[in-house]
Amino acid sequence: MSSAAEQEAEAGERRAAGNGRAAAAVNGRRRAASPPTVPAWPGTPVPLGARFRTGPDGVAGTNFALWAGGAEAVDLCLFDERGPGGRESRVRLTELTHEIWHGFVPGVLPGQRYGYRVHGRWDPWTGARWNPAKLLLDPYARAVDGEFELPPEVYGHVRDWPEQHVADTVRDDRDSAPYVPKGVVVHDDDDWSDDRRPKTPWADSVIYELHVRGFTKLHPDIPEELRGTYAGLAHPAAIEHLVRLGVTAVELLPVHQFAHEDHLLKRGLRNHWGYNSIGYFAPHAAYAASGTTGGQVGEFKRMVRALHAAGIEVILDVVYNHTAEAGELGPMLSLKGIDNRGYYRLQPDARRYADYTGCGNTLHVVQPQVLRLITDSLRYWVTEMGVDGFRFDLAAALARSMHDVDMLSPFLAVIAQDPVLRRVKLIAEPWDIGSGGYQVGAFPPLWTEWNDRYRDAVRDFWRHALPDVREMGYRLSGSSDLYAWGGRRPYASVNFITAHDGFTLRDLVSYERKHNEANGEGNRDGTNDNRSWNCGAEGETDDERVRALRRRQLRNLLTTLLLSTGVPMLVAGDEMGRTQGGNNNAYCQDNETGWVDWGLLDDPGWRALYELTARLIELRHRHPVLRRRAFFSGRAHSADGLRDLAWFTSRGTEMTEGDWYAPAATLGMYLSGRDIPGRDERGAPIVDDSFLAVLHAGERPVSFVLPGAPWAQRYEVVVDTSREEQAEAPGTGHPAGAPITVPARAVLLLKVVG
Repeated sequence: MSSAAEQEAEAGERRAAGNGRAAAAVNGRRRAASPPTVPAWPGTPVPLGARFRTGPDGVAGTNFALWAGGAEAVDLCLFDERGPGGRESRVRLTELTHEIWHGFVPGVLPGQRYGYRVHGRWDPWTGARWNPAKLLLDPYARAVDGEFELPPEVYGHVRDWPEQHVADTVRDDRDSAPYVPKGVVVHDDDDWSDDRRPKTPWADSVIYELHVRGFTKLHPDIPEELRGTYAGLAHPAAIEHLVRLGVTAVELLPVHQFAHEDHLLKRGLRNHWGYNSIGYFAPHAAYAASGTTGGQVGEFKRMVRALHAAGIEVILDVVYNHTAEAGELGPMLSLKGIDNRGYYRLQPDARRYADYTGCGNTLHVVQPQVLRLITDSLRYWVTEMGVDGFRFDLAAALARSMHDVDMLSPFLAVIAQDPVLRRVKLIAEPWDIGSGGYQVGAFPPLWTEWNDRYRDAVRDFWRHALPDVREMGYRLSGSSDLYAWGGRRPYASVNFITAHDGFTLRDLVSYERKHNEANGEGNRDGTNDNRSWNCGAEGETDDERVRALRRRQLRNLLTTLLLSTGVPMLVAGDEMGRTQGGNNNAYCQDNETGWVDWGLLDDPGWRALYELTARLIELRHRHPVLRRRAFFSGRAHSADGLRDLAWFTSRGTEMTEGDWYAPAATLGMYLSGRDIPGRDERGAPIVDDSFLAVLHAGERPVSFVLPGAPWAQRYEVVVDTSREEQAEAPGTGHPAGAPITVPARAVLLLKVVG
């Protein structure tokens, strides 16, 4: 008797035969003349991708190599003209080495457009989805020419099949070549000898998350033809803002080639953020001012060089957890048609995809060829494109072995031993949407993490929603409860209050409900857990009291972020009051909603916020006590009993265990500059000023007694967030032991002066 699997396979074959006959009417068309063929020399299986070089007898050409493990044949397709009418020539790659199809094609030069057609079985019930009618993008393509639109022809199955529950099993034989972008052969001989990487230590870093297009699109001092491009971000006007602000690194939202989702295109929208990758080696072509036939590569490199010259590192937000091909009903653009079972995690019902990302599919990182694709891509961006680090979207999905998240997974192990990757900045978004996917604090010592517990605690404190101040104490001092293990340091915590995903900082104090109607999803998209407070009015208002309170809350939030131990991350435009009109999921708003409004700097109120942010960053750079490389001990290191960190109540007394559990809106944090662990580059002890930060989230002023001996004899106000304008000269002095009035909802930073 045959097994259940065999019976299912036999049933699948019967269904396939029936669907095939029925699909003939859908796919019926005249057979076009066969494209001309071009001979290929054997070439080599490494490196993967298309590499222009000199071949045998000094003949110039390009070596093509594609991993397609289960394929029966591979055709390289060359296109001689741009646009749908480009003439196609085919090259059968007959050489197969370790599941890599390869060949050297003489005379193929940089600028050549190409793709692949991969032959094999069509058997969706076992996960096999080969369809040579579909032109496929080379996963290693270094440049991409053309836009991904999604007509029915780019789907491997008959998309409009009447019985939608089996539509993915009916093969579509229409040619997709006229409708999909092509890879471009790129000549890369840049050795980066003139580049100087900033190599900013983690503890000294201040990250600025920005969108290449959104940051530059409305900048009045960038030439119009460069706005929205890599060249625009490299322009002196853009770099001047970053330098004056004082940030040390830009974290770019995805710049890998990505595609727009079909549901957005149908609504006349586009994917603005770019978390829908389809080419892990290619800079997104739409962000290039220099064209899309290879010029985008050099333009990206020049942008990196310009930022490096200004002392600014470049970190890429990368999406290796899923691709733009979605699930079984998604398009066939690349990996799905090369080897669906080899690249994606499939369910026991192999027609379906395991989805730990919420985007329809999950790359199967345990597979050696997938791990190689990712690590080859990472090394390429470091060694040949000059970037300094990566932020991994939904990193928990990459850390899954077979099913569970595993901190000894192949992906993390390979990164840890890689001589290139272990030396760059690695940031995990430490969660995915699968079971057990929340992994904040669990990544190994090489990694830093986005700390959403910091975000939530700071938001809740300033809207006066914390039951006590225990959580706030941990977050201000480096989150030792999460990261003080395995040799990790305080800079394992990337502290943030806002990110691209969610409200802007201004919207956080202006809206209590999301307003995502423009996304066309009935306001169902985006989180409902915003932990925001609108200060008494929903949205924009003419009430000056509300407006003043909102600006004060913004000063409080930014000051808290930049005084906290860990690595601060700001979002582009938050330092000058950027708003998205209450949209907390502007992923499809490639318009004024998603772009930075530079006109805000002409408003004195928002200009003052920018100046305060720059001043706080400069204060952080100047004082090592604010950017510690080791966790606080909380113990006395000298005979006078002075400790490196101490916490105070408004009475001026050190906090007891009962105080930590009691309801409170006020917290005093003393940072000793006398007990900073470590030594400077010459081996000398690191000594700094000491500071007292008083955070008060209450709606009324509070009397706060300044701690006396041994903590200080006198204090001087450095920052007072109750003031619109901050004094540049030394502030008001106060004797230790005296009470001061802390204004409602304010931060006071006081320096110990005696």
